[in-house]
Amino acid sequence: MSRAQCIVHREKKILMVKHHHEGEEWWCLPGGRIEADETPEQAALRELWEECRVQGRVIRPTSVVTFAPDDLYYTYLIEIGTQAVSLGSDPELEENQILVDIAWMGLNELTERDRAFLWTAGLLTIPEFSEEI
Repeated sequence: MSRAQCIVHREKKILMVKHHHEGEEWWCLPGGRIEADETPEQAALRELWEECRVQGRVIRPTSVVTFAPDDLYYTYLIEIGTQAVSLGSDPELEENQILVDIAWMGLNELTERDRAFLWTAGLLTIPEFSEEI
Protein backbone atom coordinates (compact mmCIF):
# COMPACT_ATOMS: atom_id res chain seq x y z
CA MET A 1 0.00 0.00 0.00
CA SER A 2 1.53 3.31 -1.04
CA ARG A 3 1.16 6.49 1.01
CA ALA A 4 1.39 10.20 0.25
CA GLN A 5 2.15 12.79 2.91
CA CYS A 6 2.74 16.51 3.31
CA ILE A 7 5.42 18.67 4.86
CA VAL A 8 3.75 21.97 5.72
CA HIS A 9 5.77 24.49 7.70
CA ARG A 10 5.60 27.99 9.07
CA GLU A 11 8.92 29.40 10.12
CA LYS A 12 10.53 26.53 12.05
CA LYS A 13 7.33 24.68 12.94
CA ILE A 14 5.95 21.65 11.10
CA LEU A 15 2.27 20.76 10.85
CA MET A 16 1.87 17.39 12.58
CA VAL A 17 -1.09 15.09 13.20
CA LYS A 18 -1.35 13.02 16.38
CA HIS A 19 -2.64 9.46 16.09
CA HIS A 20 -3.92 7.24 18.88
CA HIS A 21 -4.41 3.55 18.13
CA GLU A 22 -4.43 0.46 20.36
CA GLY A 23 -2.95 2.34 23.32
CA GLU A 24 -0.12 3.91 21.31
CA GLU A 25 0.25 7.58 20.36
CA TRP A 26 2.54 9.18 17.81
CA TRP A 27 2.90 12.34 15.73
CA CYS A 28 3.28 12.15 11.96
CA LEU A 29 2.88 14.23 8.85
CA PRO A 30 -0.61 14.63 7.39
CA GLY A 31 -1.08 11.88 4.85
CA GLY A 32 -2.49 8.50 4.00
CA ARG A 33 -3.20 5.86 1.41
CA ILE A 34 -3.11 6.67 -2.30
CA GLU A 35 -6.43 5.68 -3.91
CA ALA A 36 -6.44 3.75 -7.19
CA ASP A 37 -7.76 6.73 -9.19
CA GLU A 38 -5.35 9.40 -7.95
CA THR A 39 -1.73 10.45 -8.27
CA PRO A 40 0.49 10.71 -5.19
CA GLU A 41 0.23 14.52 -5.39
CA GLN A 42 -3.58 14.37 -5.46
CA ALA A 43 -3.58 11.95 -2.52
CA ALA A 44 -1.33 14.24 -0.46
CA LEU A 45 -3.63 17.22 -1.00
CA ARG A 46 -6.78 15.16 -0.30
CA GLU A 47 -5.30 13.81 2.92
CA LEU A 48 -4.27 17.33 3.99
CA TRP A 49 -7.87 18.45 3.55
CA GLU A 50 -9.32 15.41 5.37
CA GLU A 51 -6.97 15.63 8.35
CA CYS A 52 -6.28 19.37 8.70
CA ARG A 53 -9.13 21.05 6.79
CA VAL A 54 -6.89 23.23 4.60
CA GLN A 55 -6.29 23.43 0.87
CA GLY A 56 -2.69 23.15 -0.23
CA ARG A 57 -0.46 23.63 -3.25
CA VAL A 58 2.37 21.26 -4.05
CA ILE A 59 5.71 23.11 -4.16
CA ARG A 60 7.89 20.06 -4.89
CA PRO A 61 8.55 16.47 -3.87
CA THR A 62 10.94 15.99 -0.95
CA SER A 63 11.33 12.19 -0.94
CA VAL A 64 10.15 8.82 -2.16
CA VAL A 65 10.98 5.92 0.13
CA THR A 66 10.50 2.31 -0.95
CA PHE A 67 9.71 -0.13 1.85
CA ALA A 68 8.64 -2.95 -0.52
CA PRO A 69 7.80 -3.14 -4.24
CA ASP A 70 4.19 -2.02 -3.61
CA ASP A 71 4.87 0.07 -0.50
CA LEU A 72 6.17 3.54 -1.40
CA TYR A 73 5.96 6.71 0.71
CA TYR A 74 5.78 9.94 -1.34
CA THR A 75 6.37 13.19 0.53
CA TYR A 76 5.69 16.69 -0.81
CA LEU A 77 6.47 20.18 0.40
CA ILE A 78 3.08 21.90 0.53
CA GLU A 79 2.13 25.58 0.84
CA ILE A 80 -1.11 26.54 2.62
CA GLY A 81 -0.59 30.30 2.99
CA THR A 82 -2.15 31.76 6.13
CA GLN A 83 -5.07 29.31 6.39
CA ALA A 84 -5.95 28.19 9.92
CA VAL A 85 -5.79 24.43 10.46
CA SER A 86 -8.35 22.42 12.40
CA LEU A 87 -8.60 18.75 13.24
CA GLY A 88 -10.37 16.76 10.57
CA SER A 89 -11.06 13.04 10.46
CA ASP A 90 -10.23 9.86 8.62
CA PRO A 91 -13.29 8.98 6.48
CA GLU A 92 -12.24 5.33 6.42
CA LEU A 93 -12.52 5.14 10.23
CA GLU A 94 -15.85 6.86 10.84
CA GLU A 95 -16.57 5.20 14.20
CA ASN A 96 -13.06 4.66 15.59
CA GLN A 97 -11.14 7.82 14.78
CA ILE A 98 -7.42 7.58 15.40
CA LEU A 99 -6.72 11.27 14.70
CA VAL A 100 -6.74 13.04 18.05
CA ASP A 101 -4.83 16.31 17.62
CA ILE A 102 -2.98 18.59 15.20
CA ALA A 103 -0.26 21.07 16.06
CA TRP A 104 2.52 23.23 14.69
CA MET A 105 5.59 21.64 16.28
CA GLY A 106 9.28 22.46 16.50
CA LEU A 107 11.83 19.68 16.14
CA ASN A 108 12.68 19.92 19.85
CA GLU A 109 9.06 19.03 20.70
CA LEU A 110 9.18 15.69 18.88
CA THR A 111 10.57 12.36 20.01
CA GLU A 112 13.72 11.07 18.38
CA ARG A 113 11.63 8.40 16.61
CA ASP A 114 9.30 11.02 15.12
CA ARG A 115 12.25 13.21 14.06
CA ALA A 116 13.87 10.21 12.32
CA PHE A 117 10.66 9.78 10.35
CA LEU A 118 10.88 13.44 9.26
CA TRP A 119 14.49 13.04 8.06
CA THR A 120 13.36 10.13 5.87
CA ALA A 121 10.53 12.29 4.53
CA GLY A 122 13.05 14.85 3.28
CA LEU A 123 12.84 17.55 5.95
CA LEU A 124 16.54 18.37 5.48
CA THR A 125 15.81 19.49 1.90
CA ILE A 126 14.08 22.55 3.41
CA PRO A 127 16.69 25.23 4.24
CA GLU A 128 15.08 26.37 7.52
CA PHE A 129 15.48 22.88 8.96
CA SER A 130 18.86 21.96 7.53
CA GLU A 131 20.24 25.18 9.08
CA GLU A 132 18.77 24.20 12.47
CA ILE A 133 20.70 20.93 12.45
